[in-house]
Amino acid sequence: MMLRILKYIPLIFFGLAFGQEEAVKSVYFEFDKYSLDEKQIKEVVDFVKTTDSTRIESIQIYGYTDDIGKDDYNCRLSTNRAATIENALIENGIKSKIIVTIEGKGKILIDDDVLDNLPEKRSKNRRVDVVINLKELPKLVLPGFYNMLKKDHVVGDHIYLENILFESGSSKLKEKAIAELDRVALLTLRYKNIEFEIQGHVCCTPKYQKEAIDIDTKKRELSVNRALAVYKYLAFRRVPKNRMTYKGYGNKMPLGKDPEYDRRVELVITKI
Repeated sequence: MMLRILKYIPLIFFGLAFGQEEAVKSVYFEFDKYSLDEKQIKEVVDFVKTTDSTRIESIQIYGYTDDIGKDDYNCRLSTNRAATIENALIENGIKSKIIVTIEGKGKILIDDDVLDNLPEKRSKNRRVDVVINLKELPKLVLPGFYNMLKKDHVVGDHIYLENILFESGSSKLKEKAIAELDRVALLTLRYKNIEFEIQGHVCCTPKYQKEAIDIDTKKRELSVNRALAVYKYLAFRRVPKNRMTYKGYGNKMPLGKDPEYDRRVELVITKI
């Protein structure tokens, strides 16, 4: 019987099932080993400690091996790898009560006909995935900010769209963002007097760097590209271009809340 590649991606699986946001880091091991060097331990500990502790709901640890060796042995090896990560986190101050899963998944199988870069593929399977389950961001409440367009705005009102948040370094619209923009487009067509500027923002850049790099274009234009992505989508949804403009503001206008709020695009009313 032909062996098939086992694709196990916790981030996608749980995201679809429960709509929960997750952060995932993979830690790679040498063949037949379950020990880590100091650099690897520091990287995985830093991964957890640099995540906003107020948003960490739980941590799951999954160990794997390559397809070489017997099932029972690989199950023990993958479990030992997961335990190594658990111990490293606890020894470095991560509370054990938030680590809810430590599981060895055994071997990841590879197709018989996969020959290209086989050693590299196997090395990527000798790993542990550390999955941080994140709580939803709290609702943002700020004076002059609204979560959707309405009929009686005044010039200067900010429309902060809760789902128009971006991945770090990205200007690509998420599925939730597109659904939110569909609502904006319908309301814009209903309230025909409203004009607005689409403002793009970034977070987490040094003070001397006012703009961030877009990982897709490799250029320092991330906030502009985020605003442009929203502009293009609303134009696609038949919002008249003469009623909207777009501009990137880089890191000049932080909200003073969680940094994730600053990876945003908002609408600012310019004419009614």
